[in-house]
Amino acid sequence: MTNQAAIFLFILFVLVLLALDLGVFRRSRWPPAFRGALLMSALWVALALGFNFGIYVWRGPQPALEFLTGYILELSLSTDNLFIFALTFTYAAVPPEDQHKVLFWGVMGALMSRGIFIFTGVELVNHFQRVFYLFGIFLVYSGMSLLLKKKKQIRMEGNPVLKLARKLFSVTENYEGAFFFVRRNGHLLATPLFLVLVMIETTDVLMATDSIPAVLAVTRDPFIVFTSNVFAVLGLRSLYFVLARALMKFRHLHSGISLVLVFVGTIMLAARFYKPPTWAVLAVICAIVSASILASVGNRDAGPPPTL
Repeated sequence: MTNQAAIFLFILFVLVLLALDLGVFRRSRWPPAFRGALLMSALWVALALGFNFGIYVWRGPQPALEFLTGYILELSLSTDNLFIFALTFTYAAVPPEDQHKVLFWGVMGALMSRGIFIFTGVELVNHFQRVFYLFGIFLVYSGMSLLLKKKKQIRMEGNPVLKLARKLFSVTENYEGAFFFVRRNGHLLATPLFLVLVMIETTDVLMATDSIPAVLAVTRDPFIVFTSNVFAVLGLRSLYFVLARALMKFRHLHSGISLVLVFVGTIMLAARFYKPPTWAVLAVICAIVSASILASVGNRDAGPPPTL
């Protein structure tokens, strides 16, 4: 089976999963309880690991290890997305019962945008070797910038995409239930919930500029890069309802993420002279993220959590 055929079948599989999630498991508007969200998160992880086993049987141990490393790397970097989601929902006062819908359609947009980024990035790296090193420089710079940044801030008014959305659509003053658009007197109006969706989508595009080059440091196989990214993104919605509050207490998690970016960027820059084995990269990433979480748990009295 060719990569193109495998990717097409994988996309069909993902669409079936999303249809089941929206039409069967998520008929209610209310956010999932902690236990339900935990079970769904475990289900997405189990599906990813099952898919990883399928790659092992189909293509062998090395591609399977690359998928697992890319999946864990992307999942680690995605915790930053969850933090931004929590701040955005708090800032915009999004009703709890509507947050899941925003995340669902945010994931749909993320899958499309990341697919474009991934295949563009793979083609660039394969045809222009210097781009690989530019990605490495960018990751080191992003990691250092994140490490030196004091706190996360959400400023929706200054988002250029939101400004464009406000120019294109008139916006209602209040939320209109779970609707992104409503029609009034023959005119189509956007709701504040649509603006929140735009903010979520914009955030994911910005985060993808870090995470996708990072996975390219592990493998340049478009099938492995795409599927590991997709499985990590698919589990974000359930993981958000499990970890949103806890993330506010993980004070050192951002430092851990920044060190992961610097580490992966350094690997890309040194690739001409030395490329560490994939298992070693996986071990270092797990060690950095675990250490940052343990440091956060052991330092609960370090001051107030990050604020808007």
